[in-house]
Amino acid sequence: QVQLVESGGGLVQPGGSLRLSCAASGRTFRGSDMGWFRQAPGNEREFVAARSWSGGNTVYADSVKGRFTISRDNAKNTVYLQMNSLKPEDTAVYYCAANSAGWWMYVANWGYWGQGTQVTVSS
Repeated sequence: QVQLVESGGGLVQPGGSLRLSCAASGRTFRGSDMGWFRQAPGNEREFVAARSWSGGNTVYADSVKGRFTISRDNAKNTVYLQMNSLKPEDTAVYYCAANSAGWWMYVANWGYWGQGTQVTVSS
């Protein structure tokens, strides 16, 4: 059984920071690319960031580049998303994904998903 469980979401003021965590269980984490996506109400799910198992390859969406950082602790089977300088347009449900079969930016290429955690940026 593969499980991805996100945590760390919440309400934050513009300019603030949050760190999301995604704890993975099952063999799929080992050797797996890991990613973060988000979905705002009325919008499609969109790519945020992804990182390879070794950490040698990391990609960010242009909208978060320079503000968000994806990292992973393979010993703890956990991937993180540090979000700084948050803006109201970052408000969304954030999802963790594992096991990409192709281009990281495409939702359909990821095999496993978490349940999501809400991030709200508002004053």
